[in-house]
Amino acid sequence: IDFDLILEHIRDLNSLVGEGSSRVEQTVRGARLRRAEPLAVTLYRDGITVGQHGAFRPYQHPATQQCLQDIMDGYFPSELQPRYPDGV
Repeated sequence: IDFDLILEHIRDLNSLVGEGSSRVEQTVRGARLRRAEPLAVTLYRDGITVGQHGAFRPYQHPATQQCLQDIMDGYFPSELQPRYPDGV
């Protein structure tokens, strides 16, 4: 596993969505700026977790391999689409 390359691709994806930027959120009294909550991807020697409370998944697991392949291909992991239909 080339961790540096994975991290480089994650940084590229973050820059596409404007990491650290804010968006306007409507409130009862008007509007305010709100930062998007980051989604943690934690890389370990033998697997990953996705999300703050995500289960540990070994690299040999097919879903883990698909997640990393999506990232390496320059896409957000397809497994996130049902939870984040407007993007993450």
